[in-house]
Amino acid sequence: MSNRQLIMRKPMIVGLLAFAVGSTVIGFTVQASEPVAASAVQDQSAITVYKSASCSCCTGWVEHLERNGFDVEVKDTNNINEIKMSHQVPREMASCHTALIDGFVVEGHVPASDLKDYLARAAYPFGDKTIGISVPGMPHGTPGMETGRQDSYDVLAFTATGQTESMKRYQF
Repeated sequence: MSNRQLIMRKPMIVGLLAFAVGSTVIGFTVQASEPVAASAVQDQSAITVYKSASCSCCTGWVEHLERNGFDVEVKDTNNINEIKMSHQVPREMASCHTALIDGFVVEGHVPASDLKDYLARAAYPFGDKTIGISVPGMPHGTPGMETGRQDSYDVLAFTATGQTESMKRYQF
């Protein structure tokens, strides 16, 4: 992870910690699934999604993020592989779109709730070598891939060298 990515991530982590401490001091607790926590992430987390203009499942994922409080900027591209390569996404982690948020890569159809959980973490599986999270491929039943079929899949944290760790397993 570059110094720029670390610098970009630090204010977000400090802000979330201040929010958590402040809410505890004044006597209430907020769970990640409640709207207040979602807006706390949204305020600090504009996400840029790179996708093909003709990809309907990518558009479905963007709509899923917007419904879940994310401020989404879409950048259509004819060369998504160039975006993946410039952000060190290993081939095994690839999907149909690539997004950038708070210095991290989000590859594929990651559920918004898992993205919020990931952004709220104080530590990452591979420390500063963690690039982001991915749902590799295009599993049926993921946000944007609602086809009536449901595949099992993992949300994986990953490094540029291909190290992975499952952050959450969806078993169907």
